[in-house]
Amino acid sequence: MPDRDGPWEAAFLPYGKQEIADADIKAVVEALCSGWLTTGPRVSEFEKAFVAHCGAAEGVAVNSGTAALHCAMRALNIQPGDEVIVPAITFAASANAALYEGATPVFVDVEVDTLLIDPVSVAMKITPKTKAIVAVDYAGQPADYDALRELVRGRGISIVADACHAPGATYKGRSAGTLGDISCFSFHPVKHLTTCEGGMAVTKDAGMAAHMRRFRNHGIDSDHRSREASGAHAYDMTELGFNYRLPDVQCALGMAQLTRLSGWVAARQRIAALYDETLASLAEVTPLTTRADRTNAHHLYVVKLADHVDRDRAFARLRAEGIGANVHYAPVYLHSHYRKLGYRPGIAPVAEAAAKKILTLPMFPAMTANDVERVASALQGATA
Repeated sequence: MPDRDGPWEAAFLPYGKQEIADADIKAVVEALCSGWLTTGPRVSEFEKAFVAHCGAAEGVAVNSGTAALHCAMRALNIQPGDEVIVPAITFAASANAALYEGATPVFVDVEVDTLLIDPVSVAMKITPKTKAIVAVDYAGQPADYDALRELVRGRGISIVADACHAPGATYKGRSAGTLGDISCFSFHPVKHLTTCEGGMAVTKDAGMAAHMRRFRNHGIDSDHRSREASGAHAYDMTELGFNYRLPDVQCALGMAQLTRLSGWVAARQRIAALYDETLASLAEVTPLTTRADRTNAHHLYVVKLADHVDRDRAFARLRAEGIGANVHYAPVYLHSHYRKLGYRPGIAPVAEAAAKKILTLPMFPAMTANDVERVASALQGATA
């Protein structure tokens, strides 16, 4: 393959990497010196800035994407005996959030060419106990929300958009963050923007947002800042909640990073287009499809290998050449904990077959055309 930018770098190329700039450091230092390290003004400022960016109404900042998903389950009143539909291909947190509230995750299959939740499979798994569907925007592409909305119409079933991979993506002109009854985001360091660890649940429902704010604060009806402002000391714990608060210092980092989010998404889309072009000649490698009615935020760049290619051998060869390949994900129900709960292979055949053939290639905004060529060349050798 041609060398576009000069000699290849021998350094390890990770599958994801965050950028920290002087503006981020300055924002964090200012927060450290402000007198508010947690439950201060930067929390609500970050919430407002993030929901404005994605076109939502209410944002609830929390200390992880997992916490955002858990807050969503509580706000939707998910209870023991309820069922929550989850795609088989996702990170464990998408399903674990239902377990936290005593509900039963019901796993459904994925589309063969996108690995997004398959509405046909969802239709087959809905029962009178179904209370929510977690639609995962896998790798950065939104799920088919119109199809899911049609399935739940008149049935009292809510849709949680697990948009942890997809800030900046769109579905039929609508932004991620406006597609579910509650949408959940992650600010882990390999995601589009980071607060070190962190997340946010966004919604247009003010009542659910208020519920999630209590839930992230032990179930208490006020926080330290609001009591300080009113000169009050008393508070009431109205339900059993958790300490899911996101500190001001981390919100300061998030706000600084948010100003560059659009540029980072554009860079990821450019890198994905380079991958598409460069890998087109490799018969053993098929990138996932992006639907024409969506834009993809490309948290991950995932390819499927041909049936005759040993994925694990290809993975090992790439790693040996300094390419930080990864695999996202094995079906959740095949993990040991879910096996102990009674889940068995065979639930989602498309997902199980795909999980043996997928590879995640490096994807982060600072990648160059030379990096893409390096990955493609190594992949060609690893799949030969």
